[in-house]
Amino acid sequence: MTIPPNKPTETQSPPKATASEKEGSKEVSRRVFLQMFGLSAAGLVLAVHFGELPAWAEEPAAPPGLPLTPNAYLRIGRDGKITFIAPRADMGQGIHTSTAQLVAEELDVDPADFKIEHAPPNDPVYGIPSGVQLTGASSSIAGLWLPMRQVGAITRSMLVAAAAKEWKVNPATLRTEKGVVYHDAGKRQAAYGGLVDAVAKMDPPKADVPPRYFFLFDGNTPPTEVRHGVKLKDPKDFKVIGKSIPRIEATEKVKGAPLYGIDVRLPGMLVATVKASPVFGGKLKSVNDAKAMKIKGVQKVVKLENAVAVVADHFWAAKQGLQALEITWDEGPHANVSNADIVRDLAKAAESEGLVIRNEGDPAKGLKGAAKRIDATYELPFLAHATMEPMNCTVHVRPDHCEVWTGTQTPSITQIVAAQVTGLKPEQVTVHNHWLGGGFGRRLEMDVLVQAILIAKNFDRPVKLVWTREEDIQHDLYRPYYYDKVSAGVDKNGKIVGWTHRLVGSSVVARYAPVLILEDKIDPDAMDGVRQYPYDLQNVKVDYVAKEPPGVPTGFWRGVSVGHNTFVQESLMDELAHAAGKDPVEFRKQHLSKDKRAKAVLERVAKEAGWGKPMPAGKGRGIAVSRVWGSYLGMVAEVSVSKAGDVRVERVLCAVDCGIAINPGHVKSQIEGGIIFGLAPVFLDAITIKNGRVEQSNFHDYRLIRMSDTPDIEVFVIDSGEAPSGIGETGTAMVVPAVTNAIFAATGKRLRKIPVKPEELRRTV
Repeated sequence: MTIPPNKPTETQSPPKATASEKEGSKEVSRRVFLQMFGLSAAGLVLAVHFGELPAWAEEPAAPPGLPLTPNAYLRIGRDGKITFIAPRADMGQGIHTSTAQLVAEELDVDPADFKIEHAPPNDPVYGIPSGVQLTGASSSIAGLWLPMRQVGAITRSMLVAAAAKEWKVNPATLRTEKGVVYHDAGKRQAAYGGLVDAVAKMDPPKADVPPRYFFLFDGNTPPTEVRHGVKLKDPKDFKVIGKSIPRIEATEKVKGAPLYGIDVRLPGMLVATVKASPVFGGKLKSVNDAKAMKIKGVQKVVKLENAVAVVADHFWAAKQGLQALEITWDEGPHANVSNADIVRDLAKAAESEGLVIRNEGDPAKGLKGAAKRIDATYELPFLAHATMEPMNCTVHVRPDHCEVWTGTQTPSITQIVAAQVTGLKPEQVTVHNHWLGGGFGRRLEMDVLVQAILIAKNFDRPVKLVWTREEDIQHDLYRPYYYDKVSAGVDKNGKIVGWTHRLVGSSVVARYAPVLILEDKIDPDAMDGVRQYPYDLQNVKVDYVAKEPPGVPTGFWRGVSVGHNTFVQESLMDELAHAAGKDPVEFRKQHLSKDKRAKAVLERVAKEAGWGKPMPAGKGRGIAVSRVWGSYLGMVAEVSVSKAGDVRVERVLCAVDCGIAINPGHVKSQIEGGIIFGLAPVFLDAITIKNGRVEQSNFHDYRLIRMSDTPDIEVFVIDSGEAPSGIGETGTAMVVPAVTNAIFAATGKRLRKIPVKPEELRRTV
C-alpha cells in the first residue's frame, strides 16, 4: 500500500477541477470522490459529492410482519415503537435529540419515545447536506432542517393514506396526534403501529427533494423554500420544534451504559497501545522487546513504519510492555525544528502578498488619509483537541471481512479507508459507530483507524487500540499556528476608511480535501469569517498566505479558522474604537447599518450586561460581535486582573440568533460548553515545539478549564424566524476576543497574542 504524504509541500498545486465540478456549490461526482480519495497515516484526501436520489425512496418496503421501514431513517414496529436512524454523530452536542425533534414534529409523535441508532456508512442516503457522512462545521441542523422534516412528513402522509383507504374517507378529513390517526367525524382512530402492514404495501410519494447544499466553510444558512408534494407545518403550529426537551440518551448516560467506542468488549479481544516517533516525520529504527515479552499478558510486539505497538490481554499489560521496550528512532529531517523557527518562517511569509480573498474599494488610499491608524500583528498558538474519551478503535480483520468499532465523525470515509488498508471492498467492511466522547474535529482523522488495522492484521481475533493521553497530546493534528498582519484606520468622525488583513498559516483543507480548493487556490476554511464581516467596510483587502510548519501536522479544531479570524476582527474593531475615542458598543453599532441581525445581538447583550456601568479598579468589560457559521452572536466578558497579573473571568453573557432554535436548551448548552472550551487557549493551553517534539504531554502541562475556573454564563436566545444555522462551534470562536478586550478595559494593555502570560499584566505599583 502506498501512503501519500501527510501534508502538501509549499510548491504543490491542488488538483484542478473540471468545469462540471465547479458548478453549483463546489459539488463533485461520486466518481471524482473515488478518484480523488487518498490515505495517509494522519488522515485522508476526500472529495464531496451531492446525491440526487431521495433517501426515503431508496429503501425497499418491509414485508408484512416485519417493522415498517418507510425510509432509511425510520423503523416503526407493530407495537408503535419507532427507531430513528440518526445521520449525524453525537459528540455531546445533543444532535440525536435535535434531529429527532425535526422528524417527530412532522410525524406527530413524541421524540422521547424514539430509540436512536447510528446510521451505517451510506453516503447517498445519509450524506446530507454535503454528500458525505461528516459531522462537523456546525452543519448538522442547518443541513438537516428540511430533509428530516420531510422524512417525518412523508411518513405521516403514508400512515394517513393507509387509514383513509381502510376507512374509505378523504385523507384531508384525518388528523394525527401523538402517534395516532384520528377521524373525528367517524369517531375512529388507529395507532401508527396498527397501520404498518398496510403502509408496507404502499409506494412512498415521489418527492422533489431540494438540492443538497454544501455547508462546510460557506457560512450560509439554507434556503427556506420546500419543493415537494408533502406540505410541512407552518412554524406557528410547531409543538416539538422550539422546545427544550431533555436529551433522549440522558438516562443511559446517567446509568453508565456502554455507549462509547472505548466501552467495546468482544469475545477474545486483545488490547493494544502504541508509541509513535517522538519527532514529527521520524521512523522506527530498531526495538528490543525482550523485557516486554516477559510481562504477563503481553502477546506480541508489532512494528510499524513510524511506531511500535504492544498487544496484550488487557490495557495495563500492554502499557507496561510498552514502557519496557528499548526503542531507537531515526529522527528524520525535523529533529531541530522549534516554535521559534516556525514563527520566524510565518513572519517572513507575512511580508509577501498572498492570494486575494477580498479587494473592495481603495484600502491603500483610505489608510493613507486616515486620522488614526492601527498596524498590528496577531498570533495564535498550536492547539491540541484533548478529547475526554482517549482515542481508540477496535478492529477484527478476517480474510473476507473487516469489522470496525469506533466513534467517528466520518463513518463512510472510515469504511473506505478500512477497505483500502485491508485490500477489501468497501461492502466487505462493517463500521459500528458509537457515541463520541468529544470530537472537535479530531475524530475526522483516520490515523488511529489505520494503526488499529495494521496491528489487528497480525491476529485472528479482535484488537482494541487505545492511545494513552501522552500519545494523544504529542501526536495530534493541531490547530494551526496563525500569524496575521492587519492595518486599519478611521477618519475624524470615527468611520472606518481602510482595512487590510493578511492571514498567514497552514492550509488544513489542502491536506484533508484538496479537491475543494479550485482555481482560486484559496483554502475555503482559511477565509471563513473574513468573507462575511457583519460590518460596513467599503475599503477592504484580505489576502491569504498558506505557510506549512515544517513537519507539524495540522487539522480542524473546534471553530476552525472562523475562531482565529473572529479574534483578529473583534480585537481590531476594539482597537479602532479606542483610537477613535468611541465607546466599543457604539463604534460597532455605527458600522452595522446594513446587518440588522448582528446589531440586534449586540444591543441585546450590551443591555443584559449593563454596558456602560462603571467597573471597579482592576476589572473590565469587553465585547465582541460576529457572524459565525451563519449564526449571529454578541458576547460580553467581565474579568478581574490582580496586581500579580492573574486574570479571572467572572461573567460571560451571550446573545445568539441562530434562526429557529430547534432545542433552545441545546443552544444554551453548546454556547456554554463552547465558552468553557475556548477559555483554555486564552490562559492555559498551547502546544509548543522543541527539537521536533511536542513539549506538552498530559493535563499537568496542557491544562484545561476546571470547574473552579468557570465563570457565570448567561445565554439569551433570539428567535429571528430565519432558517436554523450552526451553533456547536460559535461560543468557542467568540469568547477569546471578548475576554482579551475585557482585559484591555481592566489594564489598558492590548493583547495580540495568546495565551496570556501573567507577567504581561503584572502591575508594579
